[in-house]
Amino acid sequence: MNNTADNKNMIYFLVISMAVLAIYQIFVFGPDQKKRQAAAQVAAVASSSAAAKGLPLGGVSTTLTREQALATSPRITISTPSLKGSIALKGALIDDLYMIKYDQTVEKKNDPVELLTPAGTSNSYYVVSGYNFQNIPGAPTDDTVWTQTGGSALQVGKPVVLSYTNGAGLTFTRTLSIDENYMITEDDAVTNSTPQAIAFAPYSMVVRAGVPADAGKNAVVHEGAIATYSNTMSSPKLGDYRTASLKYKDMAKPKDGKALTGDDKVSIGGWYGITDKYWMAAVIPNQAQSVKYTVKADLVNNVPIFRSGYVDAPVTVAPGQTWKAQSHVFAGAKQNTQLQTYEDSLHIPRFHWAVDWGMLSIITYPMYWLLDKLYAFLGNFGFAILALTVIVKVVFYPLAHRSYESMTKMRQVQDRLKPKLDAIKKRFPDDMQKQQEATMALYQEEKVNPMAGLGGCLPMLLQIPVFWSLYKVLQLAIEMRHAPFFGWINDLSAPDSTSIVNLFGLLPFDPATVPLIGTILTGPLHIGVVAILYGCSMWLSQQMTPMTGVDPMQKKMMAFMPLMLTFFMAHVAVGLIIYWIWSNILTILQQYSIMHRLKVSNPIDTGFQKLGEMMNKGKKAA
Repeated sequence: MNNTADNKNMIYFLVISMAVLAIYQIFVFGPDQKKRQAAAQVAAVASSSAAAKGLPLGGVSTTLTREQALATSPRITISTPSLKGSIALKGALIDDLYMIKYDQTVEKKNDPVELLTPAGTSNSYYVVSGYNFQNIPGAPTDDTVWTQTGGSALQVGKPVVLSYTNGAGLTFTRTLSIDENYMITEDDAVTNSTPQAIAFAPYSMVVRAGVPADAGKNAVVHEGAIATYSNTMSSPKLGDYRTASLKYKDMAKPKDGKALTGDDKVSIGGWYGITDKYWMAAVIPNQAQSVKYTVKADLVNNVPIFRSGYVDAPVTVAPGQTWKAQSHVFAGAKQNTQLQTYEDSLHIPRFHWAVDWGMLSIITYPMYWLLDKLYAFLGNFGFAILALTVIVKVVFYPLAHRSYESMTKMRQVQDRLKPKLDAIKKRFPDDMQKQQEATMALYQEEKVNPMAGLGGCLPMLLQIPVFWSLYKVLQLAIEMRHAPFFGWINDLSAPDSTSIVNLFGLLPFDPATVPLIGTILTGPLHIGVVAILYGCSMWLSQQMTPMTGVDPMQKKMMAFMPLMLTFFMAHVAVGLIIYWIWSNILTILQQYSIMHRLKVSNPIDTGFQKLGEMMNKGKKAA
């Protein structure tokens, strides 16, 4: 009997349980599931839309002064051994930065180089990180004022915390930390306290308004946007990354009423920025993150607005969950050693390529490495340049020796045949064609190959890439900036300050202050001591180089080259001219040793001979 009652109770229990489950499924779980599916669909659509939005345009330049722009937002101070400035709470922009280890000029100390400039100025240059949302009310924008909830000032080992709550269940937190050099770390978090999933795509970019005033003065070193990206989307290795560069002038070139733009492309990690000769600002995503990067410019009121940055892959955050991510911002000097350290410690691909090593990087980079080691050993960058030039000359001595010897031997043959060649010129004074025919007949008779001298030039051609790479290294080396040499040369990266107009400082006036023609005297007519020494060294090197088989008209044109290049070199960095002078001197010594050994007439021996004759005449007259 009891068993029958128990069975009935069990049946009642199962029936009631099934009824309760059915009611819950119909009236509670079903509608809730539909809500979650609808929310997921909305999140997916929002995620797709957020990703499609790409990088925002950024701030448009205005006529605000730097001080006025700084006053438009509450700020957090930045103070490190390398940087000083502030962060704008409005938009959480990194837009006020000076590099305190580098002065703007040699003459004025404690006048640091300005790197980043606040948004709103005519030359604004800043870094912004934010979120692309779709239909999320109160989402943070460039106009959002964040709240400082942690830390007092951004210092080494002392991070600051920014937060913003949109009033509808979303809380944004950004923790900023900085090292003693030029790397800022951003730790972002978004907490979703709403009843539905949200979707967004984080972004970070460098924005610059207008072309810098001094851009383009050095065509050898890249200035403009730069991007390092992966060629493959399947766990790329270091070799799978490429670095692309776009110059300011090319990006800002109008096309159909708009600036030249770059299309959005996808990469795994990488880094994206805007670089000048010595400085750079760049944004660096998580290197395992898929990003859509953009390097472009847009014309706004005829002012190019440059942007280089990335948008992360879309993120969906469920109710009650918190999303977290870390990225980096580099803002500072492009010191190769420091860039290599960041590349290794943070696994940033090809970060040392922020320095423009060029197409001949296989030569340029080792040469820079050697120059840096010589500088560390000698303690003077000018002496390091001289030492590196000697090393390069020694390496190429066999090739150069063969070339000069071949040309000198041809000069020796021409000296032997000079009487016969002069006779041919007298025989056909007005007929160049018959002169050449008779000369070639003479060479055949004497069994002389007139092209032998030109063949000696071939070994010289092999040296051109190396000397070009050395020239480029001296252009891009930040160590040469404001580096002294000796005497009046206190900045190897600047033109020679002396001028022949005031007898190199002996006359007490500044050529620039002369009325009406001051700009000419300090411009086209400005020739300093170093440029004159270069012209003299080039002239003597040219005189020491046997020119066989060269047309007389070409010889006359080449005779003007030292004078023309003297004016040109007067406006080039002193360090580069010193390199050329020293290279010419070493070439002259090498040429002299060969010509003296082969007993061929040369300007040095001839000059000393004439000087001796003049001194003997003077003694006899006395």
